[in-house]
Amino acid sequence: MSVTEPREIDAEEAHQRLREDAYLGPIAAESGPVSLDPAENAFERLVVSILRQQVSVASAAATRERLFDAVAVTPAGIRGADDDLLREVGLSRQKTRYVNEIADAFHEHGWTRESFASMAEAEVRDTLTAITGVGPWTADMFLLFVLGRPDVFPVGDLGVREGLKTLVDHHGEDPEMTRGEMTAFAERWAPVRSYAALYLWQVEEERVGVVGE
Repeated sequence: MSVTEPREIDAEEAHQRLREDAYLGPIAAESGPVSLDPAENAFERLVVSILRQQVSVASAAATRERLFDAVAVTPAGIRGADDDLLREVGLSRQKTRYVNEIADAFHEHGWTRESFASMAEAEVRDTLTAITGVGPWTADMFLLFVLGRPDVFPVGDLGVREGLKTLVDHHGEDPEMTRGEMTAFAERWAPVRSYAALYLWQVEEERVGVVGE
């Protein structure tokens, strides 16, 4: 199934919309427009998301640097790399398997960024999560930072959840929400929920001094 490319929403339009929001308005006004800056290389960005799963930003960055120095981060490069080498640069046994599974899938299907560009979000999610190691959070990161989809709310991201709780708490409201309640709350930011997530990451960065993703 394919989808007609949605009308492009740029950073300025998203900023103007979110400046009018009672919750995110002050943050959007202070920070100015923020951009998704989609990556051109879908495979590289997906591998980076795997590296960022359930580890600190600093740890993921160090592993990324060692991996990119050691091998060509392409389907062929990963498939041709010895698993011991991948482990030596910092990938766990599990993540070594995951990047190999992704490399196999990209090699088999010949995927590029353009392969996913015409897919609906649900199809992108289904296609990616069929690969071992790619879960909902990783699919959301792909939609955001490879395809630049403007209306994705990655409720599976800890930084987004904590940023939303901080935002709600600052308004004197109960910050304890389920993920379902957070998703429902974020509907107020449609059709620019991806940009709302960027601002929520900023809220969380200010709270703990680290990048949300």
